[in-house]
Amino acid sequence: MSHRKDTDYLALSARLRAQENDLLTRERLDRMIDAKELGDAVKVLTQCGYPEPESLTQPGLEAMLARKREETFADLAGSVPDPRLVQIFQLKYDYHNAKALIKGAARGEDVARLLVRGGRYDPEQLAGYFARGEEGDMSPLFAGAMARARQLLADTGDPQLADLELDRACYAELAQLARESGSPFLMGCTALMTDAANLRTAVRVMRMGREGDFLAQALLPGGTVEPQTILDARGGGLAGAYRGTALEQAAQLAAKAVGPERGPLTAFEKACDDALTAYLDGAKSVPFGEEVAVAYLHARESELTAARTVLSGRLAGLDGEVIRSRLRDTYV
Repeated sequence: MSHRKDTDYLALSARLRAQENDLLTRERLDRMIDAKELGDAVKVLTQCGYPEPESLTQPGLEAMLARKREETFADLAGSVPDPRLVQIFQLKYDYHNAKALIKGAARGEDVARLLVRGGRYDPEQLAGYFARGEEGDMSPLFAGAMARARQLLADTGDPQLADLELDRACYAELAQLARESGSPFLMGCTALMTDAANLRTAVRVMRMGREGDFLAQALLPGGTVEPQTILDARGGGLAGAYRGTALEQAAQLAAKAVGPERGPLTAFEKACDDALTAYLDGAKSVPFGEEVAVAYLHARESELTAARTVLSGRLAGLDGEVIRSRLRDTYV
């Protein structure tokens, strides 16, 4: 367990508070949506510290967002007293790459173009470890999960089972890093992330009509709502399972999404994301500490998602109001 003191974050917190001024506010996102040309929308991002894109195409814009993500993680990793705070936000990119590598190997396909940067491990280095069957500098939990998932896919031919194995390991590692940090704020954050993941899983599985054993296998431990409580809930019962939690509103929308009317998932997904943002809003009242760094990292991640939503919508020629309806709450 970490023995860092809040005062260890004094200088970093002051810097991050200043950098919050460059985050995308709703007003800046509106300017991107309403800009006459796509280039004018991108200019809003470059004025907020984003690199210039190589081209105004989907690949060019994705590369720009990826570089911004890498810069953010590299900046914080080199200055945060406890690197686990950054690693928690990098995990999902490592596990995404693991899924791509395992499926690619099973199909005999080159998946280099599917690998993403931003994780703890360089994608090319990770691919090399995987090809040679080495663990390298991977965490034991991650390396073990990759090996088990690869074997599962080889034995069963079912990519879903391999994905489930990696998902369980990802959230187990999230919880482990949070515990080791000794931060109640971070532990609360990862528990909420697990609750949201389980609620999303329950909705997807129930809409597919694959409850029972499959759902039991897919649910993750580590949240505030026990997997058995979710298993006992059927359809509209999800609202009751999450009553009194940060995801109560999302669960009410989930109950509608799995009900006879099959309500839309857009509002439900947004409510899940907004619940995490609302939790992290608690960091705004903290003058300094790990809370400031965690909230800043989440804000940057959310910002990248919002920027991608706007740019993709602009490229697709979507109406401005349609794009706005897909945006989540912002931290600033």
